[in-house]
Amino acid sequence: MYNIVLFGPPGAGKGTQSEKLIEKYGLTHLSTGDLFRKHLGEGTELGQLAKKYMNEGRLVPDEVVIGMVEDKINETKDARGFIFDGFPRTTAQAEALDEMLSHHKLEINGMIALDVPEEVLRVRIKERGKTSNRVDDQDDEKINTRIKVYLDETLPVADYYASQSKLQKINGVGEINQIFNDITSVIDSY
Repeated sequence: MYNIVLFGPPGAGKGTQSEKLIEKYGLTHLSTGDLFRKHLGEGTELGQLAKKYMNEGRLVPDEVVIGMVEDKINETKDARGFIFDGFPRTTAQAEALDEMLSHHKLEINGMIALDVPEEVLRVRIKERGKTSNRVDDQDDEKINTRIKVYLDETLPVADYYASQSKLQKINGVGEINQIFNDITSVIDSY
């Protein structure tokens, strides 16, 4: 069983590579955005709790997010593994994720971080914005803010996994299939 954190800034190619990894390894995609939409849409207890915080303009607490992740893991007991896409976003979330996984006798095998220079990210996000219909993919100020938030708040998560010898950086610039081959070489070494 593989449990992989696919990590990188906005525009690094996580979505593209996640799709390819899911197909190759039969992993279950675990995206907090998808989980939020599911729980909010179904009106679950976790969804209602998340909505309460969101309606107040507050961040949804880590324990609610972890609860949604755990719910997904419980739903898919026969999974061959999970690919965590865009999560964890903070060191506290990474610690909570490790603790929750240990209760299920699971662990993160590794974090694969896509390394892409900021100027390339900006070009990719703007290009993606032509088809994504995401407002935050089309506005330079929002793009810069997203990259800054990643650098200031999310990048320290890589140090957390590095301290466990679970971080592997991959050059995220180049041909999609070459990047994919570099990633699968890492995963196959687990």
